[in-house]
Amino acid sequence: MKETAIETAAPVTPGQKLRKSEWVRDVIRDKWLYYMLLPGVAYFLIFKYVPMYGIIMAFQDYKPHLGYAHSPWVGLKHFQRFFSEPQFWMLFRNTVLLAIYNLVFFFPLPIVLALMLNEVRKERFKRFVQTLVYIPHFVSWVVVVGIFYMLLTTENGILNELLFYLTGQKIAFLMEPEWFRTMIVSQSIWKEVGWGTIIFLAALSGVDMQLYEAARMDGAGRWRQLWHITLPAISSTIVILLILRLGNFLDAGFEHIFLMLAPTNREVGEVFDTYVYMKGLSQGQFSYSAAVGLFKSLVGLILVLGSNWMAKKFGQEGVY
Repeated sequence: MKETAIETAAPVTPGQKLRKSEWVRDVIRDKWLYYMLLPGVAYFLIFKYVPMYGIIMAFQDYKPHLGYAHSPWVGLKHFQRFFSEPQFWMLFRNTVLLAIYNLVFFFPLPIVLALMLNEVRKERFKRFVQTLVYIPHFVSWVVVVGIFYMLLTTENGILNELLFYLTGQKIAFLMEPEWFRTMIVSQSIWKEVGWGTIIFLAALSGVDMQLYEAARMDGAGRWRQLWHITLPAISSTIVILLILRLGNFLDAGFEHIFLMLAPTNREVGEVFDTYVYMKGLSQGQFSYSAAVGLFKSLVGLILVLGSNWMAKKFGQEGVY
């Protein structure tokens, strides 16, 4: 039997040996690139893939002293409870509305800003503006919310003092529910739009300048060049970033929302992220909060798969 197995085993062809040796040679040649890759791989393994084992908590009545192995299995009990909660539709509405506002108002702005910066011909001024719009990204949400608080509070807030001087009245921006979503989107725009231009500027730097020269020879102006050369050149980048953003569609940003919440605006400001914090950490309902988090992840997965399929249907490359 052993001899027969040895005889019937497929022999390694010279081509396979050659490909293997070429692969080893390439790895040795580019070893420093692989070393640079290790921190990123380790990060995703430790903080993204290993914690996925905890998903089973959503189907258990998890008890810390029993662990995953001995906690009782309850199936879809926590999902049924979540979908039947009176707060579900309020949370869903608030989260989806904030996500849509960010998608409509925030997502296009880095593209527009990158296109504007790409048209600047004075490099020193361009670098200065880039630095200026990058800086807010490195400011924590605590500081951002503090700045807006000093500007908008009714007690000596700069903007409210100006409004009082001009109109004789003040507006409680931080307390009135109708201003909550506007402030959240505005703060996100101020903080992250500049940082979001980096990828688009990198894509724009790869556009062949000969295309612009040929367009100018044909009499095309700036707007024609923008519409027929620049935007098509970065369309694949826009589509890929849009698909990736849809994967985090229901991630409203816990820290940002939590800092802006108040008893008067909770009806429009409470989202899945803050609800998970309240139920999971504040009240110790680990299994229930894990079910809510898994629901968010499944929605993101469906959106990524669906948007990637749509991108392929319209001739774009997609993520995979």
